[in-house]
Amino acid sequence: MSAHSEETRQFIEAAPTVLEAGAEAAGQRLDQWLAASLGPEMSRSRVQMLIKQGAVSIDGKRVDETKRKMSAGERVSVVMPEPEPAEPQGEAIALDVLYEDDELIVINKPAGLVVHPGAGNWTGTLVNALIHHCGDSLSGIGGVRRPGIVHRLDKETSGVMVVAKTDRAHKALSEAFADHGRTGDLERAYLALVWGVPPRPTGTVDAPLGRAADRVRRAVVPEGRDDARHAITHFTVQERFGEDQQAFATASLVECRLETGRTHQIRVHMAHIGHPVIGDPDYGQAFRTKANRLPEPLKSQVKAFSRQALHAWLLAFRHPTTHLSMRFEAPMPRDMEELVGGFRKL
Repeated sequence: MSAHSEETRQFIEAAPTVLEAGAEAAGQRLDQWLAASLGPEMSRSRVQMLIKQGAVSIDGKRVDETKRKMSAGERVSVVMPEPEPAEPQGEAIALDVLYEDDELIVINKPAGLVVHPGAGNWTGTLVNALIHHCGDSLSGIGGVRRPGIVHRLDKETSGVMVVAKTDRAHKALSEAFADHGRTGDLERAYLALVWGVPPRPTGTVDAPLGRAADRVRRAVVPEGRDDARHAITHFTVQERFGEDQQAFATASLVECRLETGRTHQIRVHMAHIGHPVIGDPDYGQAFRTKANRLPEPLKSQVKAFSRQALHAWLLAFRHPTTHLSMRFEAPMPRDMEELVGGFRKL
């Protein structure tokens, strides 16, 4: 049996959902009307996919045009296929679970764990771990039985992450993160150990980000450039280290809060204002020699710290179904706590 006929058989075997278009539907696009009619758990992109897969019929005739205009009185039948198995395979990787229910899971991601499979990291990722951990409780994101990643942390950044287990939660959380808390309850805060002491206790970095010259890293770029993306980071100095002496390099523990969520945003913005994250292999290379100005054993600690000292310590959001405000905190991991403790002795 061909892949197409197998897909068709799957649709035929599933029980259809039948909807009748009222007068208000006249003139609306099929995908728009159907997404609104099926409820908040069904995204428009998911509806478009179902239409293109042949899962939608009008008055008994299958349609594949998403922009087709609706008429009042039409009967629309939608067959929801069972979620397909996820392409990545589940792996028994230990997780620090802070909270879990039928809709979502909140974890404290360790440094060194890649979030999503990709080039060079097809196994051993957070997604692999979640597929194994959640099992059948994953109801399907976009028709695939997989966890819904709504935000990411860099491989070597630790801290709190929320992941959706259903289409409904994925849609609601994705919208919240896209809005970055400007009109909702989303709150994200990071702790970063950076070189130097900012001249003011609080500040805002408002600088667009785009691709760096190597096309891999990110950089602050002119606002009018094609790939420029609006990016704002607010920071507050929590502790200052070594500012009362002249012999050693100074450092600060800063809290960063995101108003936008660009790739490597905190790392690039802090480097841009002259205070790169300690240990950052991509944006703090020019400051590596500062470790030579530190006393032992701190000097050796800094040189041995092989990742950026950045930790997502706080995540707060509104639950997509209960609508209750939820707040999760994670203490700094031991390696970063020990590094900060070393600077406290300056």
